Amino acid sequence: MVFKKIKKALLSNPLNETSDEYIEIDLETERKENKVLVKLFSLRKYEEVTDILNALREGHVIAIIDIKLLRKKDPIELKRAVAKIKKTVNALEGSIAGFGENTIIATPSFAKIEKHVPSVSEEKRESEY
Repeated sequence: MVFKKIKKALLSNPLNETSDEYIEIDLETERKENKVLVKLFSLRKYEEVTDILNALREGHVIAIIDIKLLRKKDPIELKRAVAKIKKTVNALEGSIAGFGENTIIATPSFAKIEKHVPSVSEEKRESEY
């Protein structure tokens, strides 16, 4: 976007004559796009998977998905939805993990979920050091 403005300004002056005009470039818009968004989703029916997948495909979203309502309502639809999310996350080279019984976390490729949960004995050993 910034380069397009510069290119347009240079091409509009074919003889490369100097002028007193200048180009103002707003760099704040570029910085906003680099932020990561952690977005909460509630999966109530299978059709809502599309919104989650579109957000993940954008590449700047970590999705935290509450599956409690769909799990109670229709476990078969839940399995289909989770399989579809998992397939898309794998295609994006991201990570997916369950957190408790009612939450799934899905990330694009820039983030990795550590799935190893330390046992009680490992936590005690770490705290002794």
